[in-house]
Amino acid sequence: MFNKSKSPAKPSSVPSIPPLPDMPQAPQSTQSAQPRPAAPAPQAQPARNLSTLSADLKFDGNVSGSGDLQVDGQIKGDVKVGRLIVGETGAIEGSVSADYVEVRGRIVGAVSGKQVKLISTAYVDGDITAEQLSIDIGAYFQGRCIQGTRNPAPSAQSAAPRPSAQPAVAPQAPQPVPQADAPQRIDMSSN
Repeated sequence: MFNKSKSPAKPSSVPSIPPLPDMPQAPQSTQSAQPRPAAPAPQAQPARNLSTLSADLKFDGNVSGSGDLQVDGQIKGDVKVGRLIVGETGAIEGSVSADYVEVRGRIVGAVSGKQVKLISTAYVDGDITAEQLSIDIGAYFQGRCIQGTRNPAPSAQSAAPRPSAQPAVAPQAPQPVPQADAPQRIDMSSN
């Protein structure tokens, strides 16, 4: 009753495209006239295991290490790992620091990483410091975005008031402000 039309066959005059050097080679139906030099075998890297905090677990306290972590449960505390994936059911209440951060769930706190990805189901309420930031349509982000290198470790020092570097008796001439983020003051009066 219904016939499926066949797609036209490729003409044999079209040259085949060689695979990329780092990709495994698929068997080719037509052999080229020139022999290919053998590509060097890729270096075997040790397999990194992914630690998982499952959806039915709650963890109170800080998590740190150099490995990979997937959070599908809940963490109340700071997280500092090599790679972090927050699943759709995952939630972190605290600061996050990792080389690679992928958020599908919820983070309430500062996020710091070389590469940060917010997938469409992500909810982030806090500042993000990243060299590379990707935010999908539909993701929620409330906070500041700072592009650049991340701080080695978010600490309580940033929240504490900085000690004043000025002496108790102020000299007559204005002194430069030692803090880089303080406003600059220029005295335009003629003395």
